[in-house]
Amino acid sequence: MKKRIDNILDFFYPLFGRFMDRQTFRYAASGGSNTLLDIFLFFISYNFIFKKQPVQLSFVTISPHVAAFLFAFLFTFPIGFLLMRNIVFTESNLRRRIQLFRYFLVVLLCFFLNYIFLKFFVEHLHIFPTPAKIMTTCIVIGVSYLSQKYFTFRAKEGT
Repeated sequence: MKKRIDNILDFFYPLFGRFMDRQTFRYAASGGSNTLLDIFLFFISYNFIFKKQPVQLSFVTISPHVAAFLFAFLFTFPIGFLLMRNIVFTESNLRRRIQLFRYFLVVLLCFFLNYIFLKFFVEHLHIFPTPAKIMTTCIVIGVSYLSQKYFTFRAKEGT
């Protein structure tokens, strides 16, 4: 599977090579694909699995959009980690469990940054939600890329 993904990305890279280096392209393609999967799974689970109804657990009721978010996260978190580890940041020599823990931390950071920036842009700067979401996404993608490259999947010195 890794070889197939590598071949597909290498086929399309020349179209984008003037604008970005190979690693950035791989990050954009892998992250973009995982984001599309996330949106698709969210849509399917919200509309057809949870049927827009709250999910009653024994101790709490979860709104359907939060349940759909959690459902999609169960799939896209491990897929995103595997793509970043095996396709994008292949030069990292950190142990897999360390990478996984750091990846989880970066995902949490990005989750909170999305919340904070969206709330700030919409409620304090009075920007319409869709442009605010676009601005927020641009900021979070930058933070995520730098965090993944220099924290989660960095190579150890001297190895």
